[in-house]
Amino acid sequence: MTDTKLIKNSGGNAEGRMAEKKAYHHGDLRAALIEATRQLVEEKGPDSFSVSDACRLAGVSTAAPYKHFKDKNEMLVAVVLEGMARHRANMLSALQEFPEGSPERITAIGMEYVAFAMNEPGVFRLKFGGFTDRIADPRLEEGGQQSFGILLSEVAKCLGESRITEEVRRRGFLLWSFVHGLSFILRDRGLADKGEEFDLHDLLKDVSERMLK
Repeated sequence: MTDTKLIKNSGGNAEGRMAEKKAYHHGDLRAALIEATRQLVEEKGPDSFSVSDACRLAGVSTAAPYKHFKDKNEMLVAVVLEGMARHRANMLSALQEFPEGSPERITAIGMEYVAFAMNEPGVFRLKFGGFTDRIADPRLEEGGQQSFGILLSEVAKCLGESRITEEVRRRGFLLWSFVHGLSFILRDRGLADKGEEFDLHDLLKDVSERMLK
C-alpha cells in the first residue's frame, strides 16, 4: 500500500512528478488509487468523493488515475468490487469454525454481513445506496450472486440438499432479506437504539434456526 500522506502539489511540475514516482515506489498505482478512494468514501461519504482528493491522498498527479480508470465512476466501482471480495472472504473464513451443515454457519454469515455494514459503512452505502443500480457493469451482478451463493450453499447443506432447490432459494432469500434489513436498521442511530436490548449473535442464531426447521 502506498503512503497516504497528503501531498499539496499534485500537478505536473517537478514536485508533482516526484510525488507520483514515490507512489509508484511504494506499490501498485491502481491499488493505491483504489485504497485512497475507499478511505475518502469512508471519511466523507460516496457523494463527497472527488478524483483530485484521491490523487492527493495517494500522492500522485491528477492525470495518474486515467491510466487505469476511465472516470470517477470506474474508481468507485473498483472500490465496490474489492469491498465485495473482502466481504466474501470474511464470510468464508468465518465458516471454518463450525461443522458443515450446522445452523451456526448461517449465523456466522449473518454476523459477517452486519459487520461489513458497520465496519465499512461508506462502501456498504456505495453498494446498496443506488449508485451501482446506475452502473451497467456485469461484475457487480456477478459479485452479488457469488455472495448470495455462499449463503445458498450453506442453506442447502443444512437442509440436506445436494443442489440449490426452489425451497433452498426461498429460505436463503428470507435469511438474506432479514440480515440486509437489520444491517440498515443498525446503521441508523435512531432505529438502532430500539434493538439495544437484544444480543446480535443470539438474534441471528434464533432466526437461522427458525428458518432452517
